[in-house]
Amino acid sequence: MAVRDEWAISCRDLAGRKRELTVFVSSERVVLVAPPGEAAVLAPLDVGRLRAALRDAVVQVARSGEEPETEDE
Repeated sequence: MAVRDEWAISCRDLAGRKRELTVFVSSERVVLVAPPGEAAVLAPLDVGRLRAALRDAVVQVARSGEEPETEDE
């Protein structure tokens, strides 16, 4: 199973234009990127998608922390 690096969630800005929220993992942290300088307006279904993306990103971070470390001897 491939690990996803990035999730995109559809939303709209306050003017009703289509935008995206992006969730990704960087240096074992979850990053949420909103439309630049705007608010993100989410429909109920999109809130569920955001929740799922955040959950998946946290799982990915947890798994990367469990990887065995190798010692160079």
